[in-house]
Amino acid sequence: MQQCYPAIKPNHHFYLKRDHHELYVEQSGNPNGIPVLFLHGGPGAGASADDRRFFNPEQYHIIIFDQRGAGRSRPHADLEANTTEHLIGDIEAIRHELGIEKWLLFGGSWGSTLSLLYAQAHPDAVIAMILRGIFLCRQQDLHWFYQSGASMIFPDYWEDYIKPIAPGARNDMIRAYYQLLTSSNEIEQMNAAKHWSLWEAQCATLRPNSEVVEHFSDPRVATPLARIEAHYFINRMFMPENAIIENMAKIDHIPGVIIHGRYDMVCPLDNAVELHRHWSSSELHIIREAGHSSKEPSILDALIKATDEFANRNDTA
Repeated sequence: MQQCYPAIKPNHHFYLKRDHHELYVEQSGNPNGIPVLFLHGGPGAGASADDRRFFNPEQYHIIIFDQRGAGRSRPHADLEANTTEHLIGDIEAIRHELGIEKWLLFGGSWGSTLSLLYAQAHPDAVIAMILRGIFLCRQQDLHWFYQSGASMIFPDYWEDYIKPIAPGARNDMIRAYYQLLTSSNEIEQMNAAKHWSLWEAQCATLRPNSEVVEHFSDPRVATPLARIEAHYFINRMFMPENAIIENMAKIDHIPGVIIHGRYDMVCPLDNAVELHRHWSSSELHIIREAGHSSKEPSILDALIKATDEFANRNDTA
């Protein structure tokens, strides 16, 4: 089973000014290698040092950035001028700033969503995509995880998730949480963020994973994740319903690898199957004994194999 590549440090990092936001951007690996853009999840989760480790640093020019309000980008957890359209524009601005003609896109969960939307907007800039834990952002997907569905699989975790919400407001959990997460009461906001983030972390792996739970419990992770996710979800991702599937013809020619855990309770497998049906140039790998997280050993194995296979083909045309 494949393991992550050894930890490396960035060769260079900088902040890119976009509106009032300053985006953290870093580069590592081989500057002359295959350009790959890592797109983190959430929205709002931010990137980490481990995200460099999916790629052979001798073969890849690894580009990572924190999306608006997330991670090391500034201002922290900010919702103003933070929409899907803004993020697509940011990705294209980074490509131009770095002088990259085409790149490989690598994203999981919301990172898969953003990869697909960016590719549909700029198909000529994308070599291929490696996507995990597909999130199509349909209302049925949000309802499953934040209202009714996963709640029946994890009723014990769900009880903790609903605690901050008054019983009379639980018929619309996303809206109720959004009101708390945008409250002027900082303690109320932080408490809501922790409960939201822990619900996600506890459901993300097939077996309990203390590392994932601990990471999502960190207020620096939980606050932007919860605030920005609720902001996007209540605004229906700032895109028409089922927009990804309806626009797949624009990128049907782009090669792709889809990696999805069979027991993914955050983004159920039907997301990946539906995408694969509408993407003739894609391969679908359903991973047994795995949930949603890239920390799952078998998911990690599949991701490393995919990046190695792409690099070894040395086909960047």
